[in-house]
Amino acid sequence: MPKYLNTFFISCFFLFSYSLAAHTFSNIENESNPNTFSGTDTERIMLAIDEAKGASKIVRIPHFNANGTRKWMIDSALLLPSNITIILDNCTLQLSDSSRDNMFRSDNVGLGVEDPVWNENIRIYGVGNAVLKGADNPRATGDGARMLTLDPKGEQDKGNWRVSYGTDAGKPDVKQKGDWRNIMMLIGYVKNFTIKNVRFENTHGWTLSFERTVGAEVEALTIFNEEFVTVNGQKMMVANKDGINLRQGCKNFRINNISGMTGDDFIALSNLDTAPDSVKKNGDITDSMVTASRWYGPEDDIEQVVITNISCENRYRAIAIRASDKAGIHHVYINGVIFKANEGRHDAILIGGRGYGIESFPGKINNIHAMNIIGSGQSLVRIQAKVADCHFMNGMYSGENETATLYEIDSLETSGITENGWIKVK
Repeated sequence: MPKYLNTFFISCFFLFSYSLAAHTFSNIENESNPNTFSGTDTERIMLAIDEAKGASKIVRIPHFNANGTRKWMIDSALLLPSNITIILDNCTLQLSDSSRDNMFRSDNVGLGVEDPVWNENIRIYGVGNAVLKGADNPRATGDGARMLTLDPKGEQDKGNWRVSYGTDAGKPDVKQKGDWRNIMMLIGYVKNFTIKNVRFENTHGWTLSFERTVGAEVEALTIFNEEFVTVNGQKMMVANKDGINLRQGCKNFRINNISGMTGDDFIALSNLDTAPDSVKKNGDITDSMVTASRWYGPEDDIEQVVITNISCENRYRAIAIRASDKAGIHHVYINGVIFKANEGRHDAILIGGRGYGIESFPGKINNIHAMNIIGSGQSLVRIQAKVADCHFMNGMYSGENETATLYEIDSLETSGITENGWIKVK
Protein backbone atom coordinates (compact mmCIF):
# COMPACT_ATOMS: atom_id res chain seq x y z
CA MET A 1 0.00 0.00 0.00
CA PRO A 2 1.38 3.46 -0.87
CA LYS A 3 2.58 5.41 2.14
CA TYR A 4 0.18 8.31 1.54
CA LEU A 5 -2.81 5.91 1.54
CA ASN A 6 -1.64 4.35 4.80
CA THR A 7 -1.39 7.84 6.34
CA PHE A 8 -4.83 8.70 4.94
CA PHE A 9 -6.46 5.63 6.54
CA ILE A 10 -4.76 6.25 9.88
CA SER A 11 -5.98 9.85 9.84
CA CYS A 12 -9.51 8.71 9.01
CA PHE A 13 -9.40 6.20 11.86
CA PHE A 14 -8.43 8.86 14.41
CA LEU A 15 -11.05 11.26 13.05
CA PHE A 16 -13.68 8.50 13.36
CA SER A 17 -12.51 7.66 16.89
CA TYR A 18 -12.66 11.29 17.93
CA SER A 19 -16.12 11.66 16.41
CA LEU A 20 -17.33 8.53 18.22
CA ALA A 21 -15.92 9.74 21.54
CA ALA A 22 -17.47 13.16 21.06
CA HIS A 23 -20.80 11.51 20.31
CA THR A 24 -20.47 9.30 23.39
CA PHE A 25 -19.91 12.22 25.74
CA SER A 26 -22.07 14.84 24.04
CA ASN A 27 -25.41 15.87 25.45
CA ILE A 28 -27.62 14.63 22.62
CA GLU A 29 -30.72 16.73 22.08
CA ASN A 30 -33.58 15.63 24.35
CA GLU A 31 -31.25 13.34 26.31
CA SER A 32 -29.28 13.88 29.48
CA ASN A 33 -26.13 11.79 29.94
CA PRO A 34 -24.37 11.51 33.33
CA ASN A 35 -21.02 11.36 31.52
CA THR A 36 -21.33 15.09 30.80
CA PHE A 37 -21.15 15.94 34.52
CA SER A 38 -18.48 15.79 37.21
CA GLY A 39 -18.61 14.08 40.59
CA THR A 40 -19.25 10.59 41.90
CA ASP A 41 -21.33 8.19 39.85
CA THR A 42 -24.35 8.90 42.08
CA GLU A 43 -23.88 12.67 41.84
CA ARG A 44 -23.53 12.59 38.05
CA ILE A 45 -26.64 10.47 37.55
CA MET A 46 -28.61 12.77 39.86
CA LEU A 47 -27.35 15.84 37.98
CA ALA A 48 -28.57 14.23 34.76
CA ILE A 49 -31.96 13.55 36.36
CA ASP A 50 -32.13 17.14 37.64
CA GLU A 51 -31.31 18.45 34.15
CA ALA A 52 -34.03 16.29 32.60
CA LYS A 53 -36.64 17.16 35.22
CA GLY A 54 -39.23 19.46 33.77
CA ALA A 55 -37.42 19.64 30.43
CA SER A 56 -39.01 16.60 28.76
CA LYS A 57 -35.60 14.97 28.51
CA ILE A 58 -34.66 11.32 28.71
CA VAL A 59 -31.85 10.27 31.04
CA ARG A 60 -29.65 7.70 29.34
CA ILE A 61 -27.14 5.83 31.49
CA PRO A 62 -24.68 4.29 29.02
CA HIS A 63 -22.56 1.17 29.18
CA PHE A 64 -19.35 3.19 29.30
CA ASN A 65 -18.64 5.26 32.40
CA ALA A 66 -16.42 8.32 31.75
CA ASN A 67 -14.28 7.32 34.74
CA GLY A 68 -13.02 4.43 32.62
CA THR A 69 -15.06 1.62 34.16
CA ARG A 70 -17.92 -0.44 32.81
CA LYS A 71 -19.96 -0.02 36.01
CA TRP A 72 -21.81 2.72 37.89
CA MET A 73 -21.40 2.57 41.67
CA ILE A 74 -24.35 3.93 43.65
CA ASP A 75 -23.76 5.31 47.16
CA SER A 76 -27.28 6.59 47.92
CA ALA A 77 -30.73 6.43 46.37
CA LEU A 78 -31.27 7.77 42.88
CA LEU A 79 -34.43 9.85 43.37
CA LEU A 80 -37.07 9.75 40.65
CA PRO A 81 -39.28 12.81 40.05
CA SER A 82 -42.49 12.94 38.05
CA ASN A 83 -42.40 12.80 34.26
CA ILE A 84 -39.01 11.12 33.97
CA THR A 85 -37.75 8.39 31.65
CA ILE A 86 -34.58 6.50 32.55
CA ILE A 87 -32.85 4.43 29.85
CA LEU A 88 -30.47 1.81 31.22
CA ASP A 89 -28.42 1.34 28.06
CA ASN A 90 -26.48 -1.95 28.37
CA CYS A 91 -25.20 -0.71 31.71
CA THR A 92 -24.57 -2.18 35.17
CA LEU A 93 -25.45 -0.23 38.30
CA GLN A 94 -24.26 -1.61 41.62
CA LEU A 95 -24.77 -0.46 45.19
CA SER A 96 -21.42 0.32 46.81
CA ASP A 97 -20.28 -1.27 50.06
CA SER A 98 -20.70 2.15 51.71
CA SER A 99 -24.35 2.48 50.68
CA ARG A 100 -27.22 1.91 53.07
CA ASP A 101 -30.07 3.02 50.89
CA ASN A 102 -32.28 2.06 47.98
CA MET A 103 -30.83 2.12 44.50
CA PHE A 104 -33.92 3.89 43.08
CA ARG A 105 -36.73 5.58 45.01
CA SER A 106 -39.50 7.93 43.95
CA ASP A 107 -38.42 11.34 45.25
CA ASN A 108 -41.70 12.06 47.03
CA VAL A 109 -41.10 9.53 49.83
CA GLY A 110 -38.25 8.99 52.26
CA LEU A 111 -36.96 9.52 55.76
CA GLY A 112 -39.06 12.12 57.57
CA VAL A 113 -41.44 12.75 54.64
CA GLU A 114 -44.67 12.61 56.64
CA ASP A 115 -47.02 14.11 54.01
CA PRO A 116 -45.95 12.79 50.60
CA VAL A 117 -47.52 14.22 47.47
CA TRP A 118 -48.27 12.10 44.43
CA ASN A 119 -45.72 11.63 41.67
CA GLU A 120 -46.68 10.50 38.18
CA ASN A 121 -45.31 9.14 34.92
CA ILE A 122 -42.06 7.45 35.90
CA ARG A 123 -40.55 5.07 33.34
CA ILE A 124 -37.45 2.85 33.46
CA TYR A 125 -36.44 0.92 30.35
CA GLY A 126 -33.53 -1.46 29.97
CA VAL A 127 -31.81 -1.71 26.60
CA GLY A 128 -29.81 -4.85 25.94
CA ASN A 129 -28.20 -6.17 29.11
CA ALA A 130 -29.30 -3.77 31.86
CA VAL A 131 -28.29 -5.02 35.33
CA LEU A 132 -28.97 -3.67 38.84
CA LYS A 133 -26.87 -5.33 41.56
CA GLY A 134 -26.53 -5.27 45.31
CA ALA A 135 -23.26 -4.52 47.08
CA ASP A 136 -20.46 -7.07 47.27
CA ASN A 137 -20.41 -6.67 51.06
CA PRO A 138 -23.61 -4.89 52.19
CA ARG A 139 -23.88 -2.82 55.35
CA ALA A 140 -27.45 -3.96 56.07
CA THR A 141 -29.96 -6.45 54.70
CA GLY A 142 -33.45 -7.72 55.53
CA ASP A 143 -36.66 -6.06 56.67
CA GLY A 144 -37.43 -3.98 59.75
CA ALA A 145 -37.67 -7.03 62.02
CA ARG A 146 -34.20 -8.42 61.22
CA MET A 147 -31.26 -7.87 63.53
CA LEU A 148 -27.97 -7.41 61.72
CA THR A 149 -25.20 -9.91 62.32
CA LEU A 150 -21.84 -10.89 60.86
CA ASP A 151 -22.65 -14.54 61.51
CA PRO A 152 -26.25 -15.41 60.54
CA LYS A 153 -25.69 -19.16 60.80
CA GLY A 154 -24.18 -18.88 64.27
CA GLU A 155 -27.12 -16.80 65.47
CA GLN A 156 -29.65 -19.21 63.98
CA ASP A 157 -27.86 -22.15 65.57
CA LYS A 158 -28.49 -20.39 68.89
CA GLY A 159 -32.18 -20.04 68.04
CA ASN A 160 -32.09 -16.41 66.89
CA TRP A 161 -33.91 -16.66 63.56
CA ARG A 162 -34.83 -13.04 62.94
CA VAL A 163 -31.39 -12.06 61.72
CA SER A 164 -29.72 -11.03 58.47
CA TYR A 165 -26.16 -10.28 57.35
CA GLY A 166 -24.70 -6.77 57.45
CA THR A 167 -21.34 -5.16 58.17
CA ASP A 168 -23.03 -2.53 60.35
CA ALA A 169 -23.66 -5.26 62.93
CA GLY A 170 -22.28 -4.30 66.33
CA LYS A 171 -21.20 -0.81 65.32
CA PRO A 172 -22.08 1.91 67.85
CA ASP A 173 -24.56 4.64 66.92
CA VAL A 174 -25.68 2.73 63.81
CA LYS A 175 -29.14 1.21 63.42
CA GLN A 176 -28.94 -2.51 64.14
CA LYS A 177 -32.06 -3.62 62.28
CA GLY A 178 -33.01 -3.56 58.63
CA ASP A 179 -35.67 -1.28 57.15
CA TRP A 180 -37.15 -0.06 53.86
CA ARG A 181 -33.76 1.26 52.68
CA ASN A 182 -32.76 -2.35 51.94
CA ILE A 183 -35.31 -2.51 49.10
CA MET A 184 -33.51 -2.07 45.79
CA MET A 185 -36.28 -0.13 44.03
CA LEU A 186 -38.98 1.54 46.15
CA ILE A 187 -41.94 3.33 44.59
CA GLY A 188 -44.57 5.09 46.71
CA TYR A 189 -47.53 7.36 45.93
CA VAL A 190 -46.99 7.18 42.18
CA LYS A 191 -49.53 7.24 39.37
CA ASN A 192 -48.38 5.55 36.16
CA PHE A 193 -45.12 3.66 36.55
CA THR A 194 -43.38 1.46 34.00
CA ILE A 195 -40.32 -0.76 34.17
CA LYS A 196 -39.22 -3.16 31.42
CA ASN A 197 -36.29 -5.35 30.46
CA VAL A 198 -34.07 -5.16 33.56
CA ARG A 199 -32.12 -7.85 35.43
CA PHE A 200 -31.82 -7.65 39.22
CA GLU A 201 -29.08 -9.46 41.14
CA ASN A 202 -28.47 -10.05 44.86
CA THR A 203 -30.48 -7.24 46.40
CA HIS A 204 -30.34 -6.40 50.12
CA GLY A 205 -34.00 -7.26 50.71
CA TRP A 206 -37.07 -7.00 48.52
CA THR A 207 -36.17 -6.44 44.90
CA LEU A 208 -38.95 -4.10 43.76
CA SER A 209 -41.64 -2.81 46.11
CA PHE A 210 -44.67 -0.64 45.44
CA GLU A 211 -46.69 1.27 48.05
CA ARG A 212 -49.87 3.13 47.15
CA THR A 213 -49.06 3.02 43.45
CA VAL A 214 -51.83 3.24 40.85
CA GLY A 215 -51.35 2.13 37.26
CA ALA A 216 -48.14 0.16 36.81
CA GLU A 217 -46.68 -1.96 34.04
CA VAL A 218 -43.93 -4.34 35.17
CA GLU A 219 -42.62 -6.46 32.33
CA ALA A 220 -39.70 -8.59 31.10
CA LEU A 221 -37.71 -8.67 34.33
CA THR A 222 -35.20 -11.28 35.43
CA ILE A 223 -34.61 -11.60 39.16
CA PHE A 224 -31.64 -13.53 40.54
CA ASN A 225 -31.89 -13.05 44.27
CA GLU A 226 -30.76 -16.11 46.22
CA GLU A 227 -31.12 -16.32 49.99
CA PHE A 228 -27.42 -17.04 50.51
CA VAL A 229 -24.75 -14.78 49.03
CA THR A 230 -21.00 -15.22 48.96
CA VAL A 231 -19.06 -12.58 50.91
CA ASN A 232 -15.27 -12.93 51.06
CA GLY A 233 -15.59 -16.59 50.12
CA GLN A 234 -18.21 -17.41 52.76
CA LYS A 235 -21.95 -18.04 52.36
CA MET A 236 -24.06 -15.52 54.28
CA MET A 237 -27.82 -15.62 54.78
CA VAL A 238 -29.69 -12.52 53.61
CA ALA A 239 -33.34 -12.43 54.67
CA ASN A 240 -36.49 -11.17 52.92
CA LYS A 241 -35.21 -11.48 49.36
CA ASP A 242 -38.60 -11.23 47.67
CA GLY A 243 -39.01 -10.40 44.02
CA ILE A 244 -41.93 -8.01 43.42
CA ASN A 245 -44.02 -6.69 46.32
CA LEU A 246 -47.32 -4.82 46.19
CA ARG A 247 -48.32 -3.20 49.46
CA GLN A 248 -51.26 -1.06 50.62
CA GLY A 249 -53.17 0.86 47.96
CA CYS A 250 -51.67 -0.74 44.83
CA LYS A 251 -54.19 -0.81 42.00
CA ASN A 252 -54.34 -1.42 38.25
CA PHE A 253 -51.13 -3.42 37.83
CA ARG A 254 -49.94 -5.53 34.92
CA ILE A 255 -47.08 -7.85 35.83
CA ASN A 256 -45.94 -9.90 32.85
CA ASN A 257 -43.06 -12.11 31.76
CA ILE A 258 -41.03 -12.28 34.98
CA SER A 259 -38.57 -15.08 35.65
CA GLY A 260 -35.85 -16.06 38.08
CA MET A 261 -34.93 -17.30 41.55
CA THR A 262 -35.56 -15.63 44.89
CA GLY A 263 -34.75 -16.24 48.55
CA ASP A 264 -38.34 -15.47 49.55
CA ASP A 265 -41.70 -15.03 47.80
CA PHE A 266 -41.32 -14.30 44.10
CA ILE A 267 -44.38 -12.03 43.96
CA ALA A 268 -46.17 -10.90 47.12
CA LEU A 269 -49.40 -8.93 47.49
CA SER A 270 -49.42 -7.87 51.15
CA ASN A 271 -52.07 -5.71 52.78
CA LEU A 272 -51.09 -6.02 56.42
CA ASP A 273 -51.55 -4.07 59.62
CA THR A 274 -49.49 -6.07 62.07
CA ALA A 275 -49.71 -3.69 65.03
CA PRO A 276 -53.05 -1.85 64.86
CA ASP A 277 -52.63 -0.27 68.30
CA SER A 278 -49.30 1.40 67.47
CA VAL A 279 -48.82 4.74 65.75
CA LYS A 280 -47.89 4.39 62.08
CA LYS A 281 -46.64 7.26 59.97
CA ASN A 282 -44.98 7.98 56.69
CA GLY A 283 -41.20 8.27 56.53
CA ASP A 284 -40.56 6.11 59.60
CA ILE A 285 -37.09 4.53 59.43
CA THR A 286 -38.05 1.78 61.90
CA ASP A 287 -40.54 0.19 59.48
CA SER A 288 -40.30 -2.04 56.42
CA MET A 289 -42.51 0.39 54.49
CA VAL A 290 -41.66 4.00 53.67
CA THR A 291 -45.37 4.95 53.79
CA ALA A 292 -47.59 4.14 56.75
CA SER A 293 -48.05 0.39 57.11
CA ARG A 294 -51.72 0.72 57.90
CA TRP A 295 -55.00 0.08 56.06
CA TYR A 296 -57.12 3.23 56.26
CA GLY A 297 -60.03 2.14 54.08
CA PRO A 298 -60.94 0.89 50.58
CA GLU A 299 -58.50 3.36 49.03
CA ASP A 300 -55.80 1.12 50.52
CA ASP A 301 -57.18 -2.12 49.05
CA ILE A 302 -54.98 -3.97 46.57
CA GLU A 303 -57.08 -4.58 43.46
CA GLN A 304 -57.21 -4.98 39.69
CA VAL A 305 -53.91 -6.86 39.39
CA VAL A 306 -53.04 -8.99 36.35
CA ILE A 307 -50.11 -11.41 36.70
CA THR A 308 -49.10 -13.43 33.63
CA ASN A 309 -46.23 -15.58 32.35
CA ILE A 310 -44.26 -16.23 35.52
CA SER A 311 -41.44 -18.79 35.79
CA CYS A 312 -39.64 -19.00 39.12
CA GLU A 313 -38.11 -21.12 41.84
CA ASN A 314 -37.57 -20.75 45.59
CA ARG A 315 -38.33 -22.40 48.95
CA TYR A 316 -41.33 -20.15 49.50
CA ARG A 317 -44.09 -19.17 47.05
CA ALA A 318 -44.44 -18.07 43.48
CA ILE A 319 -47.32 -15.75 44.43
CA ALA A 320 -48.31 -14.93 48.02
CA ILE A 321 -51.53 -13.04 48.74
CA ARG A 322 -51.75 -11.94 52.38
CA ALA A 323 -54.16 -9.63 54.18
CA SER A 324 -55.03 -8.97 57.79
CA ASP A 325 -58.05 -7.57 59.60
CA LYS A 326 -60.37 -5.55 57.28
CA ALA A 327 -57.77 -4.90 54.58
CA GLY A 328 -58.90 -6.03 51.16
CA ILE A 329 -57.21 -7.79 48.25
CA HIS A 330 -59.51 -8.54 45.36
CA HIS A 331 -59.87 -8.89 41.60
CA VAL A 332 -56.52 -10.54 40.96
CA TYR A 333 -56.10 -12.45 37.69
CA ILE A 334 -53.24 -14.95 37.39
CA ASN A 335 -52.56 -16.76 34.11
CA GLY A 336 -49.46 -18.83 33.46
CA VAL A 337 -47.17 -19.77 36.36
CA ILE A 338 -44.42 -22.40 36.42
CA PHE A 339 -43.15 -22.88 39.97
CA LYS A 340 -40.25 -25.07 41.05
CA ALA A 341 -40.37 -25.64 44.80
CA ASN A 342 -36.82 -26.02 46.09
CA GLU A 343 -36.54 -28.72 48.77
CA GLY A 344 -40.22 -29.51 48.11
CA ARG A 345 -41.30 -26.59 50.24
CA HIS A 346 -44.43 -24.48 50.21
CA ASP A 347 -46.77 -23.59 47.39
CA ALA A 348 -47.25 -22.06 43.98
CA ILE A 349 -49.93 -19.73 45.41
CA LEU A 350 -50.70 -18.77 49.01
CA ILE A 351 -53.96 -17.02 49.88
CA GLY A 352 -54.45 -15.76 53.41
CA GLY A 353 -51.33 -15.39 55.51
CA ARG A 354 -50.91 -15.99 59.23
CA GLY A 355 -48.79 -14.34 61.87
CA TYR A 356 -49.32 -10.84 60.49
CA GLY A 357 -51.89 -9.43 62.89
CA ILE A 358 -55.61 -10.12 63.10
CA GLU A 359 -56.83 -12.83 60.74
CA SER A 360 -58.33 -11.56 57.50
CA PHE A 361 -62.06 -10.89 57.83
CA PRO A 362 -64.38 -13.19 55.83
CA GLY A 363 -64.57 -12.20 52.17
CA LYS A 364 -62.01 -9.40 52.35
CA ILE A 365 -59.85 -11.51 50.05
CA ASN A 366 -62.05 -12.24 47.05
CA ASN A 367 -62.15 -12.73 43.30
CA ILE A 368 -58.76 -14.38 42.93
CA HIS A 369 -58.75 -16.18 39.55
CA ALA A 370 -55.78 -18.44 38.77
CA MET A 371 -55.36 -20.62 35.70
CA ASN A 372 -52.67 -22.52 33.83
CA ILE A 373 -50.52 -23.16 36.89
CA ILE A 374 -47.78 -25.82 37.04
CA GLY A 375 -46.03 -26.43 40.32
CA SER A 376 -44.47 -28.80 42.83
CA GLY A 377 -44.02 -28.28 46.57
CA GLN A 378 -46.87 -28.80 49.01
CA SER A 379 -49.76 -27.50 46.89
CA LEU A 380 -50.77 -25.39 43.93
CA VAL A 381 -52.79 -23.21 46.27
CA ARG A 382 -52.81 -23.04 50.07
CA ILE A 383 -55.85 -21.30 51.57
CA GLN A 384 -55.42 -19.79 55.05
CA ALA A 385 -58.30 -17.29 55.15
CA LYS A 386 -62.07 -17.16 54.72
CA VAL A 387 -61.85 -16.14 51.09
CA ALA A 388 -64.76 -15.69 48.71
CA ASP A 389 -65.49 -16.08 45.00
CA CYS A 390 -62.19 -17.55 43.85
CA HIS A 391 -61.72 -19.80 40.84
CA PHE A 392 -58.85 -22.15 39.98
CA MET A 393 -58.59 -23.75 36.56
CA ASN A 394 -56.13 -25.84 34.56
CA GLY A 395 -53.53 -26.69 37.18
CA MET A 396 -51.00 -29.50 37.22
CA TYR A 397 -49.58 -30.32 40.65
CA SER A 398 -46.65 -32.74 41.01
CA GLY A 399 -45.82 -32.43 44.71
CA GLU A 400 -46.07 -34.75 47.70
CA ASN A 401 -49.70 -34.24 48.74
CA GLU A 402 -52.75 -35.93 47.28
CA THR A 403 -54.63 -32.81 46.19
CA ALA A 404 -53.62 -29.61 44.47
CA THR A 405 -55.47 -27.47 47.03
CA LEU A 406 -54.47 -27.37 50.68
CA TYR A 407 -56.95 -25.89 53.17
CA GLU A 408 -55.64 -24.71 56.53
CA ILE A 409 -59.10 -23.61 57.60
CA ASP A 410 -62.46 -25.34 57.39
CA SER A 411 -63.38 -25.16 53.70
CA LEU A 412 -67.00 -24.55 54.76
CA GLU A 413 -65.87 -21.14 56.06
CA THR A 414 -64.99 -20.10 52.52
CA SER A 415 -67.59 -19.26 49.89
CA GLY A 416 -67.77 -19.46 46.12
CA ILE A 417 -64.57 -21.50 45.63
CA THR A 418 -64.54 -23.48 42.38
CA GLU A 419 -61.99 -25.71 40.67
CA ASN A 420 -61.87 -26.99 37.10
CA GLY A 421 -59.03 -29.17 35.84
CA TRP A 422 -57.08 -28.46 39.02
CA ILE A 423 -55.38 -31.84 39.40
CA LYS A 424 -52.58 -33.85 40.97
CA VAL A 425 -50.31 -35.56 38.44
CA LYS A 426 -47.64 -38.20 38.93
